[in-house]
Amino acid sequence: MANLDSLDYKSILDMDNDEGIETLRQIRLSRRVVKKTTTHKPKVTKAPSVSANEAAELLKILGGE
Repeated sequence: MANLDSLDYKSILDMDNDEGIETLRQIRLSRRVVKKTTTHKPKVTKAPSVSANEAAELLKILGGE
């Protein structure tokens, strides 16, 4: 099983200040997650339903059979 010594990472304690700061900056950059922007979608409303009796009355008014 692997341990930290076998991964061949240089300890941050062994780095000089500039190298340690750059390493931390790279780690922080790699952890950033890009947020996806969402567009606002208008809510679609359903048309009111018409009963069979109302449909028959509408056909009479409009002159249909």
